[in-house]
Amino acid sequence: MRVIALLNQKGGVGKTTLSIHLATALARTGKVLLIDADPQHSALDWSAQREAASTFNVIGLPKPTLHRDIATLGAPYDWIIIDGPPRVNELARSAIAASDLVIVPVQPSPYDVWAAKDIVDIIRECEISRPQVLSRFLVNRLVPNTTLAGEITDALSEFDVKSFATIVRNRTEYAKSARMGLTALETEPSGQAAAEIQALAKEVSSLLEKTHA
Repeated sequence: MRVIALLNQKGGVGKTTLSIHLATALARTGKVLLIDADPQHSALDWSAQREAASTFNVIGLPKPTLHRDIATLGAPYDWIIIDGPPRVNELARSAIAASDLVIVPVQPSPYDVWAAKDIVDIIRECEISRPQVLSRFLVNRLVPNTTLAGEITDALSEFDVKSFATIVRNRTEYAKSARMGLTALETEPSGQAAAEIQALAKEVSSLLEKTHA
C-alpha cells in the first residue's frame, strides 16, 4: 500500500482535481481508495455526479485520526490518495503522518509560493518522527505557451523540496469532465490533459518504487 496526500495551505490550487485524476490513472495499475479529507467534500461531490461505474472508491474522512484509521481502511488497496484540507491544521498533520509522499500543488503565482512555506514547515516537523516521508512540489494550472514555468520553478527552488518534472497546464478538459463526474482520462483519453496526468502517475510510481524497493 502506498499513501499519497495532496496538501497546500492555500485553497483553490486544484488539489481535488489532481487527486481525482491521479486516482483514475493509478487505478489502471492497482486498486485505489480516494479519501476526501477536506471538510468541503469536493471529491465526494464529484463522485455523486458520476453515472458510470467508478474505477476507484471514494470515502469522506476529515478527521485528525486519519493516520491511525488508514491502516485498517487501506489494507485492501494498492494506492491511497488523500485529498487534504486547505489549511495547515491537525487534519493536515495527520495526513502527512499517514503518507509515503506529500504532493504540494502550486499555481504559477507569488501568492502560492508564499503560502507553500507553511506546508513545507509542517512537513519538516513531521519528518522528525517520520523521516521516510517524501515531498514534491507540482506546478499546476500553468497557462500554456507562457514563460511562467521557469519562473515558478526558480521560485520554488528556494525551498528544500524538489519539484516534479511533470507540469499540469490549465486546460478546459479538467473542468468539463468534472461536471459529469468523469476525468480527462475518460473524456479525452488521447488529449493533452490525459497525457499530463499519465506522465504524473508514471513519475509518482517510479519515485515510490525507487524509495520503497
